[in-house]
Amino acid sequence: MEGIVKRFPGVLANNHVDFDVHSGEIHALLGENGAGKSTLVRQLYGLYRPDEGKILIDGQEHHFNSPQDAIKAGIGMIHQHFMLVPTMTVTENVALGLKSSRGFALDLDQVEKKIIRLSEQYGIKVDPRAYIWQLAVGEQQRVEIMKALYRGADVLILDEPTAVLTPLEVEELFKTLRQMVHDGHTLIFISHKLHEVLSISQRVTVLRDGKVVGTRPTEGATRVGLAQMMVGRPIILQYDRTPLQAGEALLDIQDLYVKGDRGSDALKGVSLCVHAGEILGLAGVSGNGQRELAEALAGLRPVRQGKVLMNGKEITRASPAERINAGQSYIPEERMREGAIKEFSVADNFVLEDHAKPPYARGLFLNRNVIQSRTRQVIEAYKVKTPGPDTPIKNLSGGNIQKLILARELTRKPMVLIASQPTRGVDIGASEYIHLRLLEQRQAGTATLLISEDLDEIRALSDRIAIIYEGEIIGIVDNANATLEQLGLMMAGVHEKSSEA
Repeated sequence: MEGIVKRFPGVLANNHVDFDVHSGEIHALLGENGAGKSTLVRQLYGLYRPDEGKILIDGQEHHFNSPQDAIKAGIGMIHQHFMLVPTMTVTENVALGLKSSRGFALDLDQVEKKIIRLSEQYGIKVDPRAYIWQLAVGEQQRVEIMKALYRGADVLILDEPTAVLTPLEVEELFKTLRQMVHDGHTLIFISHKLHEVLSISQRVTVLRDGKVVGTRPTEGATRVGLAQMMVGRPIILQYDRTPLQAGEALLDIQDLYVKGDRGSDALKGVSLCVHAGEILGLAGVSGNGQRELAEALAGLRPVRQGKVLMNGKEITRASPAERINAGQSYIPEERMREGAIKEFSVADNFVLEDHAKPPYARGLFLNRNVIQSRTRQVIEAYKVKTPGPDTPIKNLSGGNIQKLILARELTRKPMVLIASQPTRGVDIGASEYIHLRLLEQRQAGTATLLISEDLDEIRALSDRIAIIYEGEIIGIVDNANATLEQLGLMMAGVHEKSSEA
């Protein structure tokens, strides 16, 4: 890709970017949210057309008007948000959009045979007859990789491919990627996880504000150096946490059973206790009950059996508003579904849960002056990048929306904080900021339940780590004594003798 320029209204997303990938290499693409990574690869995949510049494959210039053109040229892409039809099987999803070898008759039996063959060749475990809705997120990702391989992709773009995997699954994925490279495929690896970039790639290119900061061999590069290239300033990768001064139990979860969306129990007797001034990390692979636990604790999903106590008072069946009034704050996993209303302004989203209370309300009327003033204060205090309080929140980047939700939840000084995937899809600079704020809450005596699929995040912030597997807590360990191998095995379902809950 030579001199790629891509403009959107008011934004220069790619500013004369040069990016090349050699045959048979894994080239990592690093950068904060909004740096231009996705925009760049979407042009390579035919989703956007460059305003200026050239795309050359094997020295020949190509013009892609659609992903179909890119696929014909041997380009495949695994999107961060998967492009699968939940009500179809794996085989049907792989075959979707392709011509049948039998004309108007389906050839799904042939597709299935080829999927099994590719599975064995690359070590990708997929059940061709399973429906997508039955699969965990990690399994769905394998289906996306299978789709690209089936279509004959020579160059494969992987956008945040390890976000939903255990350390063991990451190793399995890396084996697959190395096998693909060995067989002549070329990979572009987009990730926020610096240690993974250093482990898997041969070269790394860093983008910042739409420009290439530099391209360098991975050998000899360091996490600290790459982080500084991404952000333009030194980044804290290891936090100094004061020794735990745990107080009384503020959140007590007792033998909790909660149904999932499919009608069966997603939580099976979960018991956890979080103390004042403690961060308890809940680690596990996506789809093991984390979402159902967070929603049950937030009052968004009914509890079938068991109890939830906050500061000794039962709140098992309390409404979200009652929980807020009792001193609980909630940072949801799905920020645009449960955390914000995209058509509302920054100010309206900030007072979303408290708009009917003083000082934001005077009787039946909103006190707009106070709302505007308070919102400006938190925009400044939490470094939310926005033109102003009246900007629709949908115009903000994911990291800035997350900062605003964090500001709303923390300014009420919660006794208990449920933080579900607080930095998912957020760049390294915003992640650092959110982590420091969570550690401030720990110092202030808040009991924090940190639910995250990012094991690096769990290990950086938690005092104790609980592992959830198939809806059960299979172990609780002190972070100081836990090893990556031990946690990885537990996340894969190997039981560990737990400490006290």
